[in-house]
Amino acid sequence: MPLTLEQLNAADAATATALLDGLYEHSPWIAEAALAQRPFKSLAHIKHAMAQVLAQAPGQAQLDLIRAHPELAGKAMVGNTLTAESKNEQNQAGLTQCTPEEFARIQQLNADYNARFGFPFILAVRGPRGLGLSKQEIIDTFARRLLNPVDFERAEALRNIHRIAEIRLNDKFGYAPTLGNDVWDWQERLAQHSDAGYAEKGQLTVTYLTDAHRACAQRISHWMRECGFDEVEIDAVGNVVGRYHGATPGAKALLTGSHYDTVRNGGKYDGRLGIFVPMACVRELHRQGKRLPFGLEVVGFAEEEGQRYKATFLGSGALIGQFNPAWLEQKDADGIAMREAMQHAGLCVDDIPKLQRDPARYLGFIEVHIEQGPVLNEQGIPLGVVTSINGGKRYVCEMIGMASHAGTTPMDRRRDAAVGVAELALYAEQRAAQDGDSVATIGQLTVPNGSINVVPGRCQFSLDMRAPTDPQRDALATDILAELEAIAQRRGLRFSAELSMQAAAAPSAPAWQQRWERAVEALGVPVFRLPSGAGHDAMKLHEIMPQAMLFTRGLHSGISHNPLESTTSDDMQLAIDAFSHVLHQIATETP
Repeated sequence: MPLTLEQLNAADAATATALLDGLYEHSPWIAEAALAQRPFKSLAHIKHAMAQVLAQAPGQAQLDLIRAHPELAGKAMVGNTLTAESKNEQNQAGLTQCTPEEFARIQQLNADYNARFGFPFILAVRGPRGLGLSKQEIIDTFARRLLNPVDFERAEALRNIHRIAEIRLNDKFGYAPTLGNDVWDWQERLAQHSDAGYAEKGQLTVTYLTDAHRACAQRISHWMRECGFDEVEIDAVGNVVGRYHGATPGAKALLTGSHYDTVRNGGKYDGRLGIFVPMACVRELHRQGKRLPFGLEVVGFAEEEGQRYKATFLGSGALIGQFNPAWLEQKDADGIAMREAMQHAGLCVDDIPKLQRDPARYLGFIEVHIEQGPVLNEQGIPLGVVTSINGGKRYVCEMIGMASHAGTTPMDRRRDAAVGVAELALYAEQRAAQDGDSVATIGQLTVPNGSINVVPGRCQFSLDMRAPTDPQRDALATDILAELEAIAQRRGLRFSAELSMQAAAAPSAPAWQQRWERAVEALGVPVFRLPSGAGHDAMKLHEIMPQAMLFTRGLHSGISHNPLESTTSDDMQLAIDAFSHVLHQIATETP
């Protein structure tokens, strides 16, 4: 019989420890210490309690735990001395049926890994969905992690140990994150669509109004109908809009959603998670025959990433009346104008002004999004409440010096444009670090027509500066631009700096942020607050209505805009549960 929370909370200390036996390999002390936090509110509460125990343990105890784990397809597997849990996991991943070539490759990786790190390679082989990784995924991950710094890899091993324990705990309780699994599956199926030139390479790229983009819109719209939305449409800019009516005709609606376009060779969850989480909630309401006292409008925004055309936030911008008609004449890399692409997709350009929403008809806007950063992952916390979306400024710049012979120009008489930019990059790094949450990046740096034996006479570069508040952002930009001028003067250089983008910070509406906080707290996990360094559709809706966001933890140090972008179906389930809790809160507040 599956274990229950009631049993665990009521058991004496020795019995409770025995009930949780096997979660952490040969290390019952973790569960034993975590049990001091009883009574547990939820499985998520237990998981976090155990993560806390290990995080606070001495370094040697952490290392001993890592070394207690068997190698993948190693001596313990060959000698049949694995614990029952490890044997089941390695069997599910197919490691007990390796070809001679696969076995030899894994053995070599084991040897190389142990030589580099001094402990065995730890991987949650049942994966983020719990179904098991393929042998090729395991080998690829093994090879990739061999390149990690030692301290980072040690922390990554502990994170994988927690994931192993999470799945084992689910098994003990007979628990499956059913809705999280469904959302996971939707994202996998949507990722089957990718732009030509990328699909052939197995890369995910979905840019505005390509064939793959329109296929995604159709698939999302079909799923919305299957979920029970009352109205589903693809609007004049390609947004997929689903409406689930409230119990009272004409009631205000809660607006939510995110984008379904991607960067080139990107991940599966950026944006799309924020579409599928509310869809899952609507499907459950429909199945239960329930109506809320307010409507729910879910929008899959057609464009947010700015990949095909220079304009960004086309989807959410249209909803607040900020679609610039001049964008229609922009051309992509193939010379196709946006107007032409929209007409080819069957969109009615003349209807775009009609998309502007009346904020008086809406309660507000909320968005669920993968964090796209390492903070939650490093903290061992599944959800984060966003306090503000950082404001930003971007500049396109050029430093101009004098090209000269690399061999004959003395070091003290050079006017090296690239070195001037390098000095600025170091200053920008130091200045942003002074603010804590500020960031500054030179993401593009080019020496036009550069040669190996020529002192650079020109250097083109970008500046991206972001901060949680506009005054903080402006102070950061002022200081960095002042340093740019000082460097140029000191080195005998000239420069230009053109402002290419400016976005205001979008602090979360306090009442809406508090709803997310109450929802997270109700799940039994800590309320962790953090700003968003990335831009989101919520920034645009912020201009006309209150907004607040919830982040979900990402795997692989929270990497995003990368094929490694990932999260678990367990964390997705928590996001769905938190979203449902917010809906319940609003329902009880609505007269």
